[in-house]
Amino acid sequence: MSAATQTTKAPAGKTPKAKTKVVTLQGQVESDKRDKTRKVVVRFMVKHPKYGKFVRKRTVLHAHDEKNVSKMGDTVEIGPCRPMSKTKTWKVLRVVQAAGVAQVELKD
Repeated sequence: MSAATQTTKAPAGKTPKAKTKVVTLQGQVESDKRDKTRKVVVRFMVKHPKYGKFVRKRTVLHAHDEKNVSKMGDTVEIGPCRPMSKTKTWKVLRVVQAAGVAQVELKD
């Protein structure tokens, strides 16, 4: 058998690598003016390295929304995807909460 046709098997007892956890972020849609593209603002707080005070920061990400389901003001969950353009490397996974819709708890 030549070296080119040999097949190698994984040693017994070795398991394949586990899948990596997919990073998802939640943010608010800031702009829905472009077709199939949303500007999503992700807000977070970081501790200042010197003074220890927590500072509010934000990052703006461009996300792909294939069916144009999200609107301005919606809270959406986004995840990474292949680069769709120069700035668009995220996709909208789902709409968490629609804009203007308050969560109402019914009392019995």
